[in-house]
This record gives sequence, structure tokens and C-alpha cells, in this order.
Amino acid sequence: MDTIHASVLLDEVVQGLLLKDGGRYLDCTCGLGGHSEAILEGCGPTGRLLAIDRDPDAIQLARGRLAHFGDRAEIVEGNFSDVRTYAEATDMVPLDGVVADLGVSSLQLDDAKRGFSFMREGPLDMRMGPKVGATAAEMLEELDVKDLIRILRDFGEVNRPRQVAEAVMTARDEGRLNTTAELAEVIERAIGGRKTTPIHPATRAFQAIRIAVNRELEELEKLLEVLSELVAPGGRVAIISFHSLEDRLVKQAFGDPAPEPQPFKLPVEPERVLGPWEAVTKKPIVPSAKEVASNPRSRSAKLRVAIRRGPEGA
Repeated sequence: MDTIHASVLLDEVVQGLLLKDGGRYLDCTCGLGGHSEAILEGCGPTGRLLAIDRDPDAIQLARGRLAHFGDRAEIVEGNFSDVRTYAEATDMVPLDGVVADLGVSSLQLDDAKRGFSFMREGPLDMRMGPKVGATAAEMLEELDVKDLIRILRDFGEVNRPRQVAEAVMTARDEGRLNTTAELAEVIERAIGGRKTTPIHPATRAFQAIRIAVNRELEELEKLLEVLSELVAPGGRVAIISFHSLEDRLVKQAFGDPAPEPQPFKLPVEPERVLGPWEAVTKKPIVPSAKEVASNPRSRSAKLRVAIRRGPEGA
């Protein structure tokens, strides 16, 4: 299968959701419709799916791919942080299952004009929704050095964030920051070029800037906050993340809250507080060696699955 059509951890997602006939499902990141198609095929002739994506190009392709499911598939353009609005408007609450694939699609990475990849020269855009919000170039134009240092450090764990930020700001002020290739060159020089790793020095910095442009962590936090109110008891959520910041948020959301601190030295066992989710696996599911070989972009994917608890943790 062509990489552009390869949905990451497809079988594992379907198995994790335990699809049922007549169920109501949500794909938060429809992309080209691979996960959506598998869900619709597995939830019987009366099962329904709501699919969301903020990329109009992906939406158009997904609509073609899912057209044969008729009105069982509802596809909308928008942000998954607004999922409550879309789910209620389409009579999909309560949901029996949810999937979210948080990665950048191959469709976006391979399109130079979208500005996601330093491997293809293009404008500094990086927006998941090409008509929404500021581009990477516009954001960098407004940032000061301190803000960029914070973005590089917190969202990309970039080596030498101060040197990189100062170099980027200098290039911006001198008019040398117009394309992805120019940004990558500035970053590579600031970090010191490649040494013992095959990973391009600009990889983490591009990730950090992309996360900031799209407010990806904020969007994910909003999604995680609202899902427990939309998913039925016993319903399942499967989320695929691609870096430690996302995975940490998902792991925390699927865990139980910390118990209240107890008075020092009192022989009182703190009461266990149950959250709305019960994790299906303690550790994330990762792609097999076979999948990574056929789709190298899946190598950093991590899948976590959780079940919605019922009243009082049942």
C-alpha cells in the first residue's frame, strides 16, 4: 500500500475499539479516511461515524473514499476541540468509540506548499488548516527571542534553544527567512550540523514551531477534557500520538487522579480516586517492525486505549 494511504496502527485501533454493530463512532482526525473506513466496515450496516478534519484537501479525498457508506458517514471540516458541537449537531451522543491520530499526514508532509517539511522547499506555513490562523512565517515575525526559546525548549526539546532562537531572529531581521529550506539551514548551522545521528538537526525545531502554529497541545487538552462527557460507559477511546508531549497528556488523561494528601503520620490509607477512564494497557502499543518497514513515518507512533468507566467507577 502506498505510504500516503497507510493508516498507522490500523488493526490495533480496530481491535482496541471492540467495534459493535449499530455503534456510533467518532474519528477526530479523518485524514484520508483509513481509520474511518475500517470502523464503518466493522460496525455493521446500521453503525454510524462522524469524521472531523481541519484540512479541506483531506476532507475532499475522504468524502470520495467513504461515499459508498452513504449517510452512515458524516464528514465535517473543523477542529476536534469543537467535537461537542459537531457530535450533538449530528445526534452522535453518546459515542461508543473514538479514534484520534495526532500525526501530520503524508498528504501534508509531501505537499511542499504546505510548508511542513524541510525536505521540500516551500513557504513557511505549517498550518493544518491552510486558511485558519497565522502561518509559521507570520508567527515568527511577531515572536521575540524569549518566546521562541520557550517554544523550542518546551515543544521540541531542541538542543541549544537560545542559539537557535537568536539565529532565527537574526535571519528574520535580515530577510533570510522566507522558506522551509532557509529555516532548516539556519537551524542546522546554529546547532552545529549533523554528527552521530541520522536525524536532521532541524527536525525537533520544525516540530516545535508546528505545534505552536497549530496550538496542538491546547487542542488536545480540550479534546481530552470533553470526551468523558460524550462517550458512553463502556465506550472506548484510541489515541495515537507521535511525540512525548502528546503521549504524556494522553497518559495523564487516561490515568486516575492523585489522592488527596493526608495529614503527616496519621494511620489513614488515602482513598483511591477513580477517573473517568480505565487504561486498557499500561504501556502504549507501538507499530510492528513490519509496519515500520513499510511505512517509516509510523516509527514514533504510540497508541493508548482506554474504556469509559460508568457511574462511581463501575
